[in-house]
Amino acid sequence: MGSVRARAAVGATVVVALALVAAGLAVLLVLRDNLQDQTGLQAEVSAREVASQIATGTAYDQLDLPDGDEHPVVVTGENGRVLAVGEEVRAIDGKTVGPPGKPGPGASSEDGDDDSDSGPEPGEVDDDVRYADGTAEVDGKVADYRFARVEAKDTGGEKATVRAGAALAAEQNAVGTVRTAMLIGLPLLLVVVAGVTWLVTRRALRPVEGIRQEMAAITASTDLSRRVPVPSSKDEIGRLARTTNETLAALETSVERQRRFVADASHELRSPIASLRTQLEVGVAHPELLDTPGAVADTVRLQRLAADLLLLARLDAGERPSDVRIDLAAMVREESSQRVGDRIPVRSGELASVEVTGSRSQLGRVLGNLLDNAQRHAESSVRVTVAREGAWAVLRVEDDGPGVPEGERERIFERFVRLDDARARDDGGAGLGLAIARDVAVRHGGSLAVREGSAFELRLPVAG
Repeated sequence: MGSVRARAAVGATVVVALALVAAGLAVLLVLRDNLQDQTGLQAEVSAREVASQIATGTAYDQLDLPDGDEHPVVVTGENGRVLAVGEEVRAIDGKTVGPPGKPGPGASSEDGDDDSDSGPEPGEVDDDVRYADGTAEVDGKVADYRFARVEAKDTGGEKATVRAGAALAAEQNAVGTVRTAMLIGLPLLLVVVAGVTWLVTRRALRPVEGIRQEMAAITASTDLSRRVPVPSSKDEIGRLARTTNETLAALETSVERQRRFVADASHELRSPIASLRTQLEVGVAHPELLDTPGAVADTVRLQRLAADLLLLARLDAGERPSDVRIDLAAMVREESSQRVGDRIPVRSGELASVEVTGSRSQLGRVLGNLLDNAQRHAESSVRVTVAREGAWAVLRVEDDGPGVPEGERERIFERFVRLDDARARDDGGAGLGLAIARDVAVRHGGSLAVREGSAFELRLPVAG
């Protein structure tokens, strides 16, 4: 069953069938017990009426016994001797009932009582009643009855046992009728449940089929600008459609970003490669004209650009940083000591000893990129500070340059973005430094933002 509709219909039908069968059995059992109790009550009433006559001294041959068809009655004395029997009663439980004075059915085991002093007092009826199901032959017809047995003593102290029955035909007919109705109605009800479940599930899943078809079309066309239809309902399917569209939008943005990244990277690589090739071709033809420093500079630029692209590729692939503990103050001092050839010396402000966890090389790359950016725009001062603010370690790099316009403070973190398009590429770089710095900060659970125009603030969670 590959269809959700089929599985839902079968599952609902099975559950309803089990519930109906259990409920039907319970109803039949309760109905049978109630009807048996009513039948037993009728038998008890008949037995007590006869027992009351015996207790009041009515002679056994003068007892007013009920009609044998409805309530067969047998009165036995000690040792099972028959004292009275209902009209047309011939046998009980397959045993012939003899005339008064003869042994009755079950005399030796059920009706006999060796202790003549036990039971009710003379002229009284015993309060205890015993019930048993059996058969009786009345006027040549055998039927099922529920018997009630009551003991009584006549005024002379002789004990008698009255066994009266009530027909079970009404109870059997009622139970049979209900059972037949259930056997007929249950399959019909299950067919209705299966059909309704099929229709309801089909209607509920119709939007899902629309979503599937549109996703198949998007896959076939690779057009990520398309969106799946969103049903008007606010149920799980509607939320699924909206989430699917959000996923498609994010995927479209990611693919477009990747395409733009590849195009920008190709554009950035084309210039130094073309320059390097030209210089090498000139050097082959005219060795005396080879610009060796220029070729080395282009090679270094290519190497840096390739390293940046490789790091971005690893970050985009979801590479997780290591869990090495890093002292930011020590990292700042080490990085500053290596920048002896900078245009403007890097001054250190307050350097609080704060440890963070992550990749030493990647965080060092962030600091280096921030210092490079500050060096390009500073007029006379570049300053670095490290502080702790609650659970955050804060590293600030600020310069005295013109600062970043407020409207461009987020755009500068995009890849291959250079605010000054007119400046030389060699001076401005490829526009990847700040993008790499923010990506690394986010991968380390932190953030990177521009504060107060010319101050870049890196926030990282404190280790431990």
